[in-house]
Amino acid sequence: MRINSLCAILFFAATLALPGVSAARTTAEPATEAASATKTVRVATISRTAVKEAVQAETLRIRQARPGRLWCVPFARAVSGIEIRGDAATWWKKAGAEYPKGRVPVSGSVLNFRATGSMPRGHVAVVSEILSPREILVDQANWVKNRVTLDTVVIDVSAQNDWSAVRVANQSNSFGRVYPTYGFIYRPADSNT
Repeated sequence: MRINSLCAILFFAATLALPGVSAARTTAEPATEAASATKTVRVATISRTAVKEAVQAETLRIRQARPGRLWCVPFARAVSGIEIRGDAATWWKKAGAEYPKGRVPVSGSVLNFRATGSMPRGHVAVVSEILSPREILVDQANWVKNRVTLDTVVIDVSAQNDWSAVRVANQSNSFGRVYPTYGFIYRPADSNT
């Protein structure tokens, strides 16, 4: 069974009001600030148990197919069901209109890190659990070279409480430097991929 098929079965929907996402409108409707300020979007979510099952299956598949090297992009794509290709730093733009984006963590969504000097290709990680409005757990590949790390704590340290800057727990259970992020990419609730 493909991971995407597994995820399609285990996803359920959540409704988010995403600020800054303009609502679809006809050309006869005038553009208003209120219409473009928020849009209610139904996005898929996945239970922590389902994320763990998808992570285990994908880790096994990767190890059998390409022993020795793990990458965050194929791992996040397989576990989340979000079918974006290319370096992690390009995911936000490539999500386009197909995948909603926002600044609210949802289980099963992908946290998209911006490129930095130490991380020139960016990074993507799958949200496995929301602990509080400013603290989540993620599952990811290659944050620690060639390893899948589970239940990594990520905290929002942004001044606006919008997940634009985060700190990630390291192996010694302390928090490292601040990393800039784009936000979260969601799988649409009606997606069959």
